[in-house]
Amino acid sequence: MRTILPLLFLASSLAPAQSVQVTRGAASFQVFQRDASNRANIHLEGTSDGKAVEARLIAAGRSVAGFDWKHLAGVSQKTWSGDLAGVPTGGPYRIELRAQGGVATATVDNVLVGDLWVLAGQSNMEGVGNLVNTPLPSDLVNSLDQTDIWVAATDPLHRLPDALDPVHWGKNAQGERERLSGPALDKWIANRKKGAGVGLPFALEMVRRTGVPIGLLPCAHGGTSMDEWSPALKDKGGDSLYGAMIRRFNLAGGHVAGVLWYQGESDASPEAQPKFAQKFKDLIAAVRADFGQPELPFYYVQIGRHVISAGGVEWNEVQQDQLTVESQVLHVGMVTCADCSLDDGIHVSTKDHVVLGRRLANLACHDLFPDKAGCSALQSGPRPISARMEGHRILVEFKGVNGRLRSAGRLNGFAIVDASGKITPTIYSQRVNELNPNVVELLFGGEKLPDTPMLGYGIGFGRDMYVNLSDDEGMAAPVFGPMPIQR
Repeated sequence: MRTILPLLFLASSLAPAQSVQVTRGAASFQVFQRDASNRANIHLEGTSDGKAVEARLIAAGRSVAGFDWKHLAGVSQKTWSGDLAGVPTGGPYRIELRAQGGVATATVDNVLVGDLWVLAGQSNMEGVGNLVNTPLPSDLVNSLDQTDIWVAATDPLHRLPDALDPVHWGKNAQGERERLSGPALDKWIANRKKGAGVGLPFALEMVRRTGVPIGLLPCAHGGTSMDEWSPALKDKGGDSLYGAMIRRFNLAGGHVAGVLWYQGESDASPEAQPKFAQKFKDLIAAVRADFGQPELPFYYVQIGRHVISAGGVEWNEVQQDQLTVESQVLHVGMVTCADCSLDDGIHVSTKDHVVLGRRLANLACHDLFPDKAGCSALQSGPRPISARMEGHRILVEFKGVNGRLRSAGRLNGFAIVDASGKITPTIYSQRVNELNPNVVELLFGGEKLPDTPMLGYGIGFGRDMYVNLSDDEGMAAPVFGPMPIQR
């Protein structure tokens, strides 16, 4: 007997531990949309040779209160499925899993609970800023890359050539769409010089202000029109931009905090512009219906500059359409980047994507975090109310101003135009009124006024306007007009 007992002990100590594997559900770096109670249910599925599966939640090396080892799911025919319910907003979390009473044999790392944001539109949302001095990443911002893998968010967020959805692929020598792979993809990635966008700066700014983690869903595609984003193409799934966006929305959990949209350049033509505003409103309505979120926040950017001096009429009209939609649709907000610097002929610079991200964060902060210090007082930024003439000056009043109006250097961008859009007469002085910081004062003279004088800001100068009016929060005045001047 004295020789048998050690052998029995040795045999039991060498018995294989019961294991757990995760096969579906939560993935490392995944971000789960928080609910109204600031919590989320994290679904997991897998296999195990035990009788039950237990889980615990780790943050900063310690078990989260209320989430030490506890029952997650029973095992039937070696498969299991369960929800880790009520995980609080925050992270990064490490989920550890084990067979009942055993040791952890599976983990899911860097999980976050916070807010998901869809990034959609054309190239300025895709991001074509130079990949130089890009924002540093945060362990509270992750992204569902376009191959459907959750990763830590870094620029570039979008990568079209090997995206899972065929609508993003380029065409081969035969004119057929083809997914880039292997050495060709490696070469493309190694040679890439562009790709900084607004998504990451926005997310970093939101985290800085609120502490709530962010998950980004890149869906944009450069050079695309409203017709290419048509909800009518939804049934084509990943062969359409709208269908691909819906698929990724569902993949990420079927609920998001909001949408960031930057598009309109491709619709600034005589044929497309007259229909742009209605198509844009229809898109917003369709997204809200298909997401099942009728009050979904939808924030967008007024198109900015294009360094081509001619052909600015439709460009300005799209800009005015975007401003008009803001007052016609609930739960939307617009910022402009008409004052932003460029990294090429049409694409916002990496530096000013940070500015644009902060402007979008102002809207989201105000609407979604009214209890956060400084958020409830934020306003949309300067919006024109009226223009009236007093002798040889025009007083332009604005609402939505944070603090006071200001400009970087000499104020510029206003113009008096006639019915044909011709600039006349010349404005020789543009300045913020000293007595009323919500009013711009324009001085003109020399030429006869048109019979019906109109005022514009950023219009009449082609697509490459120079405008620089903003407020104390850095919220820029949008391109607008022509609007009537009251005599």
